[in-house]
Amino acid sequence: MITINFTNPYYLWLLISIPMLIITHFFVLGYLKRRAVKFANFEAIKRVTGTKLELKNARGISKNLFLLIVRVVVLLFLIFSISGPVLWYSGQSSEFDFVIAIDASSSMLADDFKPYRLDAARKASSLFVESLKAKTNIGVVSFAGTSFVEQDLTDNMKETEEVITGIRIKRVGGTDIGGAIITSTNILLNQENSRVIILLTDGQSTVGTPVDTAIEYANKNYVTINTIGLGTEEGGTFIKGDLLSKLDEPTLIDIAQKTDGKYYRADNEESLSNAFEEISASSQKKIPVNLSMGLMMTALALLFVEWGMINTKYRTLP
Repeated sequence: MITINFTNPYYLWLLISIPMLIITHFFVLGYLKRRAVKFANFEAIKRVTGTKLELKNARGISKNLFLLIVRVVVLLFLIFSISGPVLWYSGQSSEFDFVIAIDASSSMLADDFKPYRLDAARKASSLFVESLKAKTNIGVVSFAGTSFVEQDLTDNMKETEEVITGIRIKRVGGTDIGGAIITSTNILLNQENSRVIILLTDGQSTVGTPVDTAIEYANKNYVTINTIGLGTEEGGTFIKGDLLSKLDEPTLIDIAQKTDGKYYRADNEESLSNAFEEISASSQKKIPVNLSMGLMMTALALLFVEWGMINTKYRTLP
């Protein structure tokens, strides 16, 4: 899928100048037509053509439509250029930035992973970071009832591993998956590389931002979300065995599918590690192409064409 977004969309309001340009063009054309007829030598024209020339049937002045089209295209390209158009397409890429969003709510204490889910998530995430190439940028977010930026984007893998290892269960009640997606997306906003979120959770969103709202925000900013569901079919107990937590797969499948990502079910440490290996090996990403410079250079070239036209074929004589 190919889409275009604008980094400075407010400049698109300048598009209202295009109809103003067209109106001005024909207004000036009408003025020049009346001026030409007013000062024309009708007697000389009559002797040459044998016809009488009047204002209502004067057709000697060109509408300069081709010149108008060039000017409209130049103005259009200049407006689009300063609006910061970025074309996004899915393709093969070796340059990307990651944010790992790890669920740190109390349900991650469930014992269907030994000793518990969060510990398995930390270990697998650390191994993933260790496997990345040196120049990859990676950030870390943890979340429960709210989100916490544990680390902004960095290419320091050793520091990132230490941050992941230090994540603990948060005391803020609930699980806000939508908020975690928005926070992670915000970290990636200013990045030119392909943007990828890896979301590790049991999928039970209970508070905060609606997941559909977060998905829309991620898509608007061209972020791919790969989801990893932590939990077994039977579920696991936590807080002295009084509570049971089961994996909510439909939510995680929905997030992945709607953002061109992939869902991975991790019901043991091996499948969790395999999920990370597949994500790191994947080269299909959303790739951005900045169109501003190309549009600007095209507009400048057309300006030279227009300059040549108004001094040759479309030259106005006094």
